[in-house]
Amino acid sequence: QVQLVESGGGLVQPGGSLTLSCAASGFSFDNYPMSWYRQAPGKTRELVARISSLGGHTNYATFVKGRFTISRDNAKNTVYLRMNSLKPEDTATYYCNLVREIDYWGQGTQVTVSS
Repeated sequence: QVQLVESGGGLVQPGGSLTLSCAASGFSFDNYPMSWYRQAPGKTRELVARISSLGGHTNYATFVKGRFTISRDNAKNTVYLRMNSLKPEDTATYYCNLVREIDYWGQGTQVTVSS
C-alpha cells in the first residue's frame, strides 16, 4: 500500500533553514509527480511546490518562490523540500502528496518559525 512518511520539521528562527524529506513506498515512485502542501491552524491546506516524475519540471506557490526548492531522488524514493529564509508565516504542518487514483497524504511534519 502507498505510504508517505515526512520528516525534518522543527523549530527554527526567522531567517533560518530546514530541509523536509518524504520517504515514499508502495508504488512506482518515478512514475508520478509529487507535491508538498502545508496547512496552518485555522487555514485551508495550500500547495507549496510540485515536481514532475523525473524532476525536470517544478512549480512553486508565489509565496515561497525563490526561498524554497523541491527536489527528488528517485533512487531513494524520496522527495525533499529545502526551505530557506523562513518567515513566521511559514509556520504550518507540511504534507507530502501523491495524486494517483485518489489523493494520498503523509502524516505531516510540523514547522514552527519563531524567535
